[in-house]
Amino acid sequence: MKLVYFAWVRERIGKAEETVDPPAGTETVADLVGWLRGRGEEYAYAFENAGIVRAAIDRVHAKPDAAIAGATEIAFFPPMTGG
Repeated sequence: MKLVYFAWVRERIGKAEETVDPPAGTETVADLVGWLRGRGEEYAYAFENAGIVRAAIDRVHAKPDAAIAGATEIAFFPPMTGG
């Protein structure tokens, strides 16, 4: 599955995208974030307040409890404001 990172999430992780194969039992966006946080200090820093990082599954906004099975791309980005 392809993961894409935007704005300060990208800056903290140090890469714009990557392809990963999450372990068995990683079923939701929240599970994926939990797994990512354990991959290193840069991920832990990016997701230190996971409640504010937003996700999109195949370009559709998704909540933390959304299933990731069959997803081609999951994007992570900070909250955005308009102006």
